[in-house]
Amino acid sequence: MKSFESLALAYLKNITGPLLDPLQFAYRANRSVDDAVNMGLHFILQHLDKSGTYVRLLFVDFSSAFNTIIPTLLQTKLTQLSVPSSICQWITSFLTDRHQLVKLGKFTSYSRTTSTGAPQGCVLSPLIFSLYTNDCTSTDPSVKLLKFADDTTVIGLIQDGDESAYRQEIEQLAAWCSLNNLELNTLKTVEMIVVFRRNTPALPPLTIMNSTVPTVESFRFLGTTISQDLKWDTHIDSIIEKAQQRLYFLRQLRKFNLPQELLTQFYSAVIESVLCTSITVWFGSATKSDIRRLQRTVRPAERIIGAPLPTLQELYTSRVRMWTPHIQAISFLTVCHLADTTERQLPGQPGTRTVSSPKQSTF
Repeated sequence: MKSFESLALAYLKNITGPLLDPLQFAYRANRSVDDAVNMGLHFILQHLDKSGTYVRLLFVDFSSAFNTIIPTLLQTKLTQLSVPSSICQWITSFLTDRHQLVKLGKFTSYSRTTSTGAPQGCVLSPLIFSLYTNDCTSTDPSVKLLKFADDTTVIGLIQDGDESAYRQEIEQLAAWCSLNNLELNTLKTVEMIVVFRRNTPALPPLTIMNSTVPTVESFRFLGTTISQDLKWDTHIDSIIEKAQQRLYFLRQLRKFNLPQELLTQFYSAVIESVLCTSITVWFGSATKSDIRRLQRTVRPAERIIGAPLPTLQELYTSRVRMWTPHIQAISFLTVCHLADTTERQLPGQPGTRTVSSPKQSTF
C-alpha cells in the first residue's frame, strides 16, 4: 500500500505544486525549515528598517491537527486544486471508514471505525494536511502567514501603531479554523513582540476566542530559538550545551582506542550536526564573541580526535554554497540577512554588516 501511496504522492505534488501557497514550506522540493525561518526573518528585518514600526509574531498551536481533517471537505479543496475526480474519490475512500485499535503488550483494545483525520505514519498524510490548509492565507500584505506543515506563524508588520489588519487577520484565522474543524490551542499559542523603538508604550494584549494570548521573550521557531531582540545568545547557548554533553561520548570512545577515522565520523554525525543545525539562519548575524564560544567547543574535539576539524566559518561557507543554488528555484524568496557571498560575515546588530574573508577569520 505504501508503494501505491508513494506513486499518488508524486502525482499529487506534480499537479498541485504550482497552486500551493508560496508560504507553505513543508514537503516541497527545494524548500526546508531553514528557508521558512530565513523568510520570516527577512519579512521582520525588512519591515524594521522603516521608521515607526514594530512586529508582532503569533506562534499558533493546533490541537491534534492531523486528526481533524474532514475527508469530504478535503475532496472539495482538492477539486479546486485541479486534482482529477477519480483521485479525489480515492483519497476520500482512503480516509473514511478506517479501522483502528490500540495494542499494549498482550492487550488489544476494541476496534473502532473513524472517518476523520489522516492516519499517522501514512506517506500521504503530511501532503494531505498541507493541501487541506492551502486556502488558509493572509489577505493583507502587512500580515504574513508562514506555514511549515501544522506549524503556523502569523507575522504582523505594524506601522505607526495601526494593528487593525493584524488583529483582523487573526480573527479570520480563528474563523477559518472553526469552519475547517481545526482547533486553536489557545493555551499553547503565544505571541512575541519585536520592537526597537525607544520609549515604546505598553502594547495592548491579543485576545483569541476570549483568551488572552501570553507574550514571550523568545520562542523555538522550527528548531531555531528566536529572541525578541533578534540576537542569538539564547539559541547559541542551547547549541553549546548540547554539543558539550555529546563531547562526553567522544571522550569515552577515545578511551576504547577507536581509530581516528571512526572518531571523526562520530564527531561529524553527533556533534558537528548540532553545531550546524540551521547555521545558514543564525551564523551570519552572530557576534564574534558567540562564534568564539562555539569554536571553543570544536577545539576539545580536535584534541580528543588528534586531527584538525572544520571551523564553524568553513562549515557555514560550505552550507551557504550548497544552499544558494536552490534559491533560484524559489522565485519569490529573497534573502536579506545571509551573505551576498560566502565570504561575508555579519556581526551582532540587525541591519549592520562588515566584510571579512573566511581565511582571515580568527577564533
